[in-house]
Amino acid sequence: MITPDYIFEASWEVCNKVGGIYTVLSTRANTLQDKFRDRLFFIGPDLWDGKDNNLFIESETLCAGWRLYAAKEDKLKIRIGRWNIPGNPIVFLVDFQPFFAMKDDIYTEMWNRYQVDSLHAYGDYDEASMFSYAAGKVVESYYRYNLTATDKVIYQAHEWMTGMGALYVQSAVPEIATIFTTHATSIGRSIAGNNKPLYDYLFAYNGDQMAGELNMQSKHSIEKQTAHNVDCFTTVSEITDTECKQLLEKPADVVLMNGFEDDFVPKGSTFTGKRKRARAAMLRVANSLLGTDLDDSTLILGTSGRYEFKNKGIDVFIESLQQLNNDETLKRNVLAFINVPAWMKEPRKDLHDRLKSREHYDTPLEMPYLTHWLNDANNDRVLRLINNLGIANSKEDKVKLIFVPCYLDGKDGIFDKQYYDLLLGQDMSIYPSYYEPWGYTPLESIAFAVPTVTTDLAGFGLWVNSLGKYHGIEYGVEVIHRTDTNYYNVVEEIKEAVAIFSNMTKEEVGSACKSAVEIAEKALWKHFISYYYEAYDFALRRAEERR
Repeated sequence: MITPDYIFEASWEVCNKVGGIYTVLSTRANTLQDKFRDRLFFIGPDLWDGKDNNLFIESETLCAGWRLYAAKEDKLKIRIGRWNIPGNPIVFLVDFQPFFAMKDDIYTEMWNRYQVDSLHAYGDYDEASMFSYAAGKVVESYYRYNLTATDKVIYQAHEWMTGMGALYVQSAVPEIATIFTTHATSIGRSIAGNNKPLYDYLFAYNGDQMAGELNMQSKHSIEKQTAHNVDCFTTVSEITDTECKQLLEKPADVVLMNGFEDDFVPKGSTFTGKRKRARAAMLRVANSLLGTDLDDSTLILGTSGRYEFKNKGIDVFIESLQQLNNDETLKRNVLAFINVPAWMKEPRKDLHDRLKSREHYDTPLEMPYLTHWLNDANNDRVLRLINNLGIANSKEDKVKLIFVPCYLDGKDGIFDKQYYDLLLGQDMSIYPSYYEPWGYTPLESIAFAVPTVTTDLAGFGLWVNSLGKYHGIEYGVEVIHRTDTNYYNVVEEIKEAVAIFSNMTKEEVGSACKSAVEIAEKALWKHFISYYYEAYDFALRRAEERR
């Protein structure tokens, strides 16, 4: 296969921890850096003027000559440094604000050359497009200053938000091979998020028509045109590839499954110590909030991710816990957490005061299922379903549910621990996704030896099924069959999986945890990076033909 000499990757999530794409890029970087050293460059938006960003280590010496040239000749304002992750790859953070003055000309160029419809732009479309175009200009400038036609160069753009830059690079610097990766189609996510049946009727959906119906014309247009025009179009799972074929009318040239690195998973006595501290923290918060005496024999569950109530299966998770509370086979207390950032106002002072005092309390606080106050609690979907189902967290309930509506960044005011430092304290995790192109949260869970439940509507769940030999929570991962219409079957299966796990012996739990880690090992980047080399080869050959 043809291997590139230089690789550029652009994403809104470079040095900007937003979601799963950050995990894709930041965990894969070390594997690529080992191979390409400082011929790998990530390009992200400079959103940090006057603010601290501990993910970015600025350097005055890196690419100093080109930076001066780019500023003087191309009028580009770029900060250069290294991403503070394993591998420490070089990063260009570009100020895209100056491009707003030429927005109409850029959109006209994209329409004339590629028929990209920006007429219906709203929300984050303009901001993303100006960053994307600026990223393309950065690559063009670097190429003109440092490289020649003999250098094999890849430009990989992630999500519709960077599509415009990929199209610009392809026209301005045809020597560069372009790759576009969609991690989820904008129109597919919108169909699912608007409570329309995505899977049963996928064969009948027309992407352009649905974009008009859902007011998604511009995002859909840039995504579709980029997919059709770049040298190599990729996506992250077979289930999303099916979506692309129908809604973008373009199957992926290569499927780039999302790998993982476990270099930040603690080992040995460090893991044991962190697990004990995590469980103690979760139980202390719960007992302070609930006025209970839950001890370490409590089965601790959790779900997490973006606040996509239906797509992430948060609704199913809550319903299953309400059903579990009435299950006579359940012999243990269950403490469940929903770790999903919402419109959080502030940490609860009454809860904080109890935690600070460390006294024992035998009465619950008001709203004993919420750790942080919300700005609009009356319209919060999690709280509304909790109330509608009559979940009260009373002392006689075997199942207690707590909503943690904040980013677990170590500074939330209640736990003051990082997400991973709490994840490893759980006994089990549940991610019953309805729309999940890949699914990093269950993969992260099993990497921390926490058995998980997911569905076959997640790319990760389909991949686990393809392994063949792992079936059921006793093997570390339970993959539940999910469709447009079997909501209550999924509720029942989650309830049964938790009930089964709660009755497993210590040895059986240990075996499940070991099996979970074995599955996670199969998804390390050293196994999945080969798909990227396949995409590089495909794009470089197509670029040569195109030229």
